[in-house]
Amino acid sequence: MQTLTPNTDLFHAKGRYFTCSTQTSTFIPTKPLSVFPTRKTNREHLKNLENVLKTSSNSTDSFDNKLSSRQDKSTTLLGGLNLARLWPQMKAAVDEMSPKNLKRLQRLLSKSSERSPKNKLGSKWRELHGSNNWAGLLDPLDENLRRELVRYGEFVQAAYHAFHSDPEGSPRDMALPDGSYKVTKSLYATSSVRLPKWIDDVAPDLRWMTKQTSWVGYVAVCDDPREIRRMGRREIVIALRGTATLLEWSENFRPNLVSMPEPKPDPSDPTRPKVECGFNSLYTTGSQNAPSLADSLVAEISRLVDRYAGEELSISVTGHSLGAAIALLAADDIAERVPQAPPVSVFSFGGPRVGNREFADRLDSKGVKVLRVVNSQDVVTKVPGIFTDNDKNKQGQNRNTGGIMEMVEKNNPWAYSHVGAELRLDMKMSPYLKPNADVACCHDLEAYLHLVDGFLASNCPFRANAKRSVRKLLDEQRSNVKVLYTGKSLKLYRGTVLDYGDVLPSPSS
Repeated sequence: MQTLTPNTDLFHAKGRYFTCSTQTSTFIPTKPLSVFPTRKTNREHLKNLENVLKTSSNSTDSFDNKLSSRQDKSTTLLGGLNLARLWPQMKAAVDEMSPKNLKRLQRLLSKSSERSPKNKLGSKWRELHGSNNWAGLLDPLDENLRRELVRYGEFVQAAYHAFHSDPEGSPRDMALPDGSYKVTKSLYATSSVRLPKWIDDVAPDLRWMTKQTSWVGYVAVCDDPREIRRMGRREIVIALRGTATLLEWSENFRPNLVSMPEPKPDPSDPTRPKVECGFNSLYTTGSQNAPSLADSLVAEISRLVDRYAGEELSISVTGHSLGAAIALLAADDIAERVPQAPPVSVFSFGGPRVGNREFADRLDSKGVKVLRVVNSQDVVTKVPGIFTDNDKNKQGQNRNTGGIMEMVEKNNPWAYSHVGAELRLDMKMSPYLKPNADVACCHDLEAYLHLVDGFLASNCPFRANAKRSVRKLLDEQRSNVKVLYTGKSLKLYRGTVLDYGDVLPSPSS
């Protein structure tokens, strides 16, 4: 068999150090280790696993039987890999997993999601809201901003859950992640696309997929005095879900740019702000039974601004996917049409491009701050459009790319540009997700929040003390979670261990 020679000089495994010789593939531990742990050692650690996971007492007999069978047959994943034959000491390190790491793994695999501590923001809220375009807060990621981003993402998750609880009607009981907020308005979007009536007859159970008007989100306001003091202001949150219905998908595939309404439009002016046709349609189209999303949203925000006049206010618009696109249109509209509008900021996750460069300049001129959370492997963030101004925020580069390219960008109907600041994440940095995760996982909102919670800086590994549970990822994206973390051995929903598979602690721990 060919000799394997590691390139590194030092390996650290669970508090023990190994040095590598350049002449041989054998590890030389600085401290003596037992190459093959005794049967007694294995039994002790598996019993530790049982105690940590609070296995019910009636499962003790099956545990002992499974233990002896596993020791005799070596049917586990690590046994199949036969790592002991290649690196005997590594098997010892794996078997000597401490109860501390097992408790941490149990916490990450639990159904409840532990949150980072809430710090008093005070006057710092304006900086976290983008007053300085988040300069110095993104790389490395400020801990307060990290918690705020996760909080905004959970507002969007609440919109998803509410919609799927009653896709044909209007959700009545909204379960917000933060009890300090109350919902003041449900939001509906109407599509201008018309489908043949026979489609409803073909699939009557899926009639909600073809409804012209659908519930897309909500407006909520903080009404807890303690939370208002902590945040330094009263916050109005607008949360918008992503694509769910067939008509919304149809609007997504109308990528041509259309001019935005202006008091005195000049059709011959190629530098007018333009946005994607489908997004604009969903935002501005009304019906006989419901006003447009634009009109209902502006009316509600105007009402809240009047009601809380004299208080320190902020408006945070957050959305995922399609909701991220509509969030930009909503922020632009609020800044334009709401009298004495407070500071408006957008926190988007996995959002597509929405408009041309002039639209981005228009948002900037109105003081609208935009922070886009982007996964490098998410294809949705790279569409629509051909020619884009992706490098406009890079230092030392001129925005004018040359006369010919400038003319093409101004006149081409596919000339899109991203907006605002960007927090770029990478799926490959997660110790739990596969680096080749599929398209759905790369765009999944929970995957985004998982990456945000673990992000320290672009040149740092995943955060070792990340708080967010990976239980939901295991439930919804199991095929994209690394095999060692799929939790086949940890059935925490039932409070018992049904299969003791090999589970390693986080590489970042």
